[in-house]
Amino acid sequence: MALVAALIVAGLYLAHRAAAIASAPLTVLPFQSGWRPEEHALSRYHVRWYLATLLFLAFDVEMLFMYPWSVVVAELGTTAIVEMFVFLGAVFVAVLWAWREGALRWA
Repeated sequence: MALVAALIVAGLYLAHRAAAIASAPLTVLPFQSGWRPEEHALSRYHVRWYLATLLFLAFDVEMLFMYPWSVVVAELGTTAIVEMFVFLGAVFVAVLWAWREGALRWA
């Protein structure tokens, strides 16, 4: 079975190489789905995108914490509510910091 899988993978790889040689090199590139690249794939991003990424991660982690919390909040009672407000306060501080640093300014 492993030999058959290896032969299939090798056959697909060789078929891809044959198709790539026959067509124009820019149309087989995965970057920008075959469109002519206007910049290099590893070009640098402006620093504001890193701040926006940190802001996104803060909200992403918030949602990872809130879904399980919503399941057990009735069982844990007041301590769970206090814990959530402390966590939301920390996220709010992160959002204020990102706002102050200009992560929400797009122009």
